[in-house]
Amino acid sequence: MSFSYGGQAVLEGVMMRGPRSRAVAVRTFSGRVHVEVIPGTPWHTRSRLYRWPVVRGIVGFAETLAIGVEALLLSANLSEDPGDHLDKREAVLAVALAMVLVIGLFILLPTVLVPVIGRAFGMAPHLVEGGLRVLILTGYLAAISRMREVRRVLEYHGAEHQVIHAWEHGRPLEVAEVRQFALLHPRCGTSFLVMVALLSVLLFSFFGWPSLWQRILLRLSLLPVVAGLSYEVIRWAGRSRSPWVQALVWPGLQLQKLTTRPPDDGQVQVAVTALQAVIPQR
Repeated sequence: MSFSYGGQAVLEGVMMRGPRSRAVAVRTFSGRVHVEVIPGTPWHTRSRLYRWPVVRGIVGFAETLAIGVEALLLSANLSEDPGDHLDKREAVLAVALAMVLVIGLFILLPTVLVPVIGRAFGMAPHLVEGGLRVLILTGYLAAISRMREVRRVLEYHGAEHQVIHAWEHGRPLEVAEVRQFALLHPRCGTSFLVMVALLSVLLFSFFGWPSLWQRILLRLSLLPVVAGLSYEVIRWAGRSRSPWVQALVWPGLQLQKLTTRPPDDGQVQVAVTALQAVIPQR
């Protein structure tokens, strides 16, 4: 099976993951493009257990967090003024605080608000919880997308998607070719978050509606399982052109309109450079 290339936008650049390495390409403070290549195979290739369905999604989620911290730290130190460097401790703390915010806003807050909203509208609690989760996620993304610094990251996010599309369609990795492709991609992390919100409604419904603290513990304990299942759906969607599968990922694609922006030629070139750095030379 061919390797599914992918990555993420970072500060003034793009990180790409390949079968033997990952690379962070950044437009530095001086204006040049710097590429850092880190050797290493994906975690799921290191054990047969890690390749099991659902388990590979949990492992992949943990790997994404780990290398995401590394890529963000590297990009911050390359793109900013040399006097403003971050150390690893500061980067880990920032990501840890972000994870607490994400879990609090998108996992715990909806289930806390359900009794109030559910009584007001007379709807099933699990549907109310899922709806709140999607609304909070959408509102949060809409709010931060208006920030100038975030908008730059969203432009690199769009460039990353366009480059991956070009590679998957067998097109030359040249700026003019890459810019013809869509900003949206079914394997995007944004689609993953939406799938987590949707599948959590189905999975949590099997456990009834216990007390608040039991619900909170249940949601936290099942979060890795929901992440693993969501990974399988997104992975399937990236390889299938079935109308049913495309309908399933449609909400995530629509939300990507908030998390991507059209890049300029320079940003596309940075993304191209990152992908070229991880494609094995034959």
